[in-house]
Amino acid sequence: MNFALILFLLLVATGVLWLLDKLYARKLRAPGASEPWWVEYGASFFPVILAVFFLRSFLVEPFKIPSGSMIPTLLVGDFILVNKYTYGIRLPVINKKVVEMNAPARGDVMVFRYPENPSLDYIKRVVGLPGDTVAYFDKRLTINGEPLEVASEGEYVHLDRLYASAQFSEKLGNVAHAYLNDADKPAYVPQPKQFPQRENCTYTNNGVRCTVPEGHYFVMGDNRDDSSDSRFWGFVPEQNIVGKAFMIWFNFNEPSRIGFFH
Repeated sequence: MNFALILFLLLVATGVLWLLDKLYARKLRAPGASEPWWVEYGASFFPVILAVFFLRSFLVEPFKIPSGSMIPTLLVGDFILVNKYTYGIRLPVINKKVVEMNAPARGDVMVFRYPENPSLDYIKRVVGLPGDTVAYFDKRLTINGEPLEVASEGEYVHLDRLYASAQFSEKLGNVAHAYLNDADKPAYVPQPKQFPQRENCTYTNNGVRCTVPEGHYFVMGDNRDDSSDSRFWGFVPEQNIVGKAFMIWFNFNEPSRIGFFH
């Protein structure tokens, strides 16, 4: 369900009623007369809906994490906030950029519209920028021929499955973050899809190497062996970008998970 479109339609409908009341109907009502139902339940909501629409479209938008692809950075059930203007101001609903600002940087946690189905929002970490060559062989990440520095951080225990993954720290761009690997999962990419510009990628028994096209980004989940990302379905077009995730504001299962992340 496209909530942005629904909110826009509600804004238009209540706005029309608000103008109708302000410019015409209010002048015909007797002094002290009660407001008709269409004003009380329609036009009166216009300022509230306008404020919510502006806030959600141009400043910050809330999301809920539905899967474990970004563990350990983000957990299932985390409610997060996404900065809607840091990558440029876009028109709501159609997502067309009208004001240029910053470009995504390596290490950013980014929300975007899934290229195969733009009605779905995905969240992953930006790994490759336009023109980069990204290689992920034997579960080690290399950018433009330079291996990333990695340090072991012990184990991460998935409490919901009583299963442990190896945890590592990695510096991607200016961002130091944690990621997971599972020793029992293969290094190769099983059944990659036929995505646009797949000829930019080479798949082997040890992993994948891709050159990121102009105007696109290569993204991966921090839960490396349990993430459907650019290794499987390709590059994220610039026009699909929604915003930069930056804060957890609630989690029903772990109320203490409040704060900024990167």
